[in-house]
Amino acid sequence: MENKRLLSLDAFRGLTIAGMILVNFPGNWNHVFKQLRHTEWNGLSFTDLIAPFFLFIVGVSIVFAHKRRLEDGVRNKGLYKKIILRSLKIFAVGMFLNILGIIDDFSMQELRWTGTLHRIAIVFLVCSVLYLNSSWKSQAFAGGIILILYWLAMTLIPTPGYGRVMLEPGANLAAWIDTKFLPGAMWQETWDPEGILSTFPAIVTGLTGMLAGTLLVSARNTEYKVMMLSALGLLTLSAGVAWSWVFPTNENLWTSSFVLVTSGLAAMLLASGIFLVDILHLNGWLARFGIIYGSNAITVYVLADILAILFYGTGFGGASLNSHFFNIITSAGIGPKIASMAYGLLFVLINFIPALILYRRKIFIKL
Repeated sequence: MENKRLLSLDAFRGLTIAGMILVNFPGNWNHVFKQLRHTEWNGLSFTDLIAPFFLFIVGVSIVFAHKRRLEDGVRNKGLYKKIILRSLKIFAVGMFLNILGIIDDFSMQELRWTGTLHRIAIVFLVCSVLYLNSSWKSQAFAGGIILILYWLAMTLIPTPGYGRVMLEPGANLAAWIDTKFLPGAMWQETWDPEGILSTFPAIVTGLTGMLAGTLLVSARNTEYKVMMLSALGLLTLSAGVAWSWVFPTNENLWTSSFVLVTSGLAAMLLASGIFLVDILHLNGWLARFGIIYGSNAITVYVLADILAILFYGTGFGGASLNSHFFNIITSAGIGPKIASMAYGLLFVLINFIPALILYRRKIFIKL
């Protein structure tokens, strides 16, 4: 497995990006199924799984990208330069998308310095450096320590200004730190889901992916790896559920229980994908769709944000394309939530077209 491309990983990556586009671009934000929204605070929805799944995949991919270099003792300046440069490019693209979102009323005060791509860039950088300079045991130990310290900090340190421990929206230690030290605008005015403190447990999500990747490139046979990855995923999920009884599962805070629950689910899904795609070779339309999407995952994600300017702009008779689509579908008697989701699926398919063109021309854009 370590000497060939893991098709299931590409499919997992692509389907995750497709899911990200689906939930980001509904036909009408007033009519969205609960599972296609982020939970307002504590809890877990389909949408809440997408970001941690992608960070988990980033961790797995780091191992596949650098294992051979690590075995050959290659840790030269050029390799670190490449890692840092890629992180900076991903971060810069994230900033470009943020600027694009406020282009009509741009000001440095309104500019957000955090986001999905920003967090991916940071997690990729930290995890890559850790992978090149530590053993899997050290990585597991570091991840455990970070999760425990984060839990203790969030549940034992009183929130400044309140005099007691708080875990409410905008009223918690992470939000206070963001208010004091995070530059620019925040996503929710007084707090940011991709803020400073919550990035530490997000790094652990990447570490769990690295641990899974280390298992997958080991000398064991593929069947053993699938069974072990499934078992460890179930164990991790169970530990996360138990932890959630005292530290709720919360994507906005990226709680320690959230890390374990989502990483456990990701590990089990990846194990299932390996069994179906890489062992049984069941490369059906869904797997092929994911593989094509995943071959240029970040490129397609960025392109979706750019195309959204056209599809959500109000240059078509005073209404946007998504509004026209939504109104036509609902006027035919289709429920508004189904119509809204149908538009999101259509937008996913529209973005599949450039992904397919790039894939067929063997163009793989690496930031």
